[in-house]
Amino acid sequence: MAVAAKSPFYNQEHEDFRAQVRRFVEREIVPHIDAWEAAEQLPRELHKKAADAGLLQVGFPESCGGVEVPDLFYMIVLTEELARAGSGGVIASLMSHGIATPPIGHAGTPAQKARFAMPVLAGEKIAALAITEPGGGSDVANLKTKAVRDGEHYIVNGSKTFITSGMRADYITTAVRTGGEGMGGISLLVIEAGMPGFTRSPLQKMGWWASDTATLYFQDCRVPVANRIGMENMGFMAIMLNFNQERIMLAAQAWAFAQVCYEESLTYARERHTFGKPLIRNQVIRHKLADMKMRLDAVKAHLDLLAWRVSNKHMPVAEVCLLKNHACTSLEWIANEAMQILGGAGYLRGSKVERIYRETKVLTIGGGSLEIMKDLAGKQMGY
Repeated sequence: MAVAAKSPFYNQEHEDFRAQVRRFVEREIVPHIDAWEAAEQLPRELHKKAADAGLLQVGFPESCGGVEVPDLFYMIVLTEELARAGSGGVIASLMSHGIATPPIGHAGTPAQKARFAMPVLAGEKIAALAITEPGGGSDVANLKTKAVRDGEHYIVNGSKTFITSGMRADYITTAVRTGGEGMGGISLLVIEAGMPGFTRSPLQKMGWWASDTATLYFQDCRVPVANRIGMENMGFMAIMLNFNQERIMLAAQAWAFAQVCYEESLTYARERHTFGKPLIRNQVIRHKLADMKMRLDAVKAHLDLLAWRVSNKHMPVAEVCLLKNHACTSLEWIANEAMQILGGAGYLRGSKVERIYRETKVLTIGGGSLEIMKDLAGKQMGY
């Protein structure tokens, strides 16, 4: 999965970082995947080890305890290397701060950054983002969870669901309605584990087993006004600021897992013998592998170009939506072809291809569904 040296987007510093991440994955993640999948969660100490290895801080401002980097390619490299373990659940859970903590970096006060961001980037605390509700997902502007001001507290009532790291999170960056209808009435509160009136229950999923997922319940939950991130009723913009980067990283994750499927298929096709010859000697298998490679390279070119544009402060909203769909649907197709090449070996639980195949669907749903992405892109392009 190394990037060609002639790429205009990656330099020696990116490759040095790749080697650093790869060592961590091989030492701290690969040997434990099956146990974590069975437990349906990661051990908390993995976050501390990842922070000590310099992984959790990448891309965050120094004011939050982060390590600022000049471009998104460091994050793409990080995603590629984490994907080598073959578990989307590990990435989703270990990196849940990647969607939970940016609003604090964008809009938080110095005191809030010190309290809610620095311990997370140090691996001492776990953060989650809570936006989706049982009654709606992508329609952020119409969320129902309500927060009513009562002196120096908000009284929160409502629920959130499909929350990644929801069972283990110490800090939950939560979208609530503090004002009227629509996007103008939304605020962000950091709700802390153990607050009275806050409970949660685990959800079982088709994939991402190593990532704990929860439904959160708030019943007269008292949250200090000091836990509000940014101005009241201004939370919608803080949420939207991170969507381009989040969708690019979901696309990077899709590409990286498709690459794993391709590599596993190629290795198997060379080693597996049928009718007295390697499987790869069959023309139909070579054609499958060539088609997989063609789609992989098309997605990577699309991904790198848009990562460069976003790194240079462009806002290609429509193109990022289309990239996410391109990458995620390509992963579905490539994972399916990989399963066909591996046959029964791919269907057995525990192989990377089997796990990735089960996990493909979540990427066309999370971060904006396939259909929402198409509609948003169409509107952005004036359709």
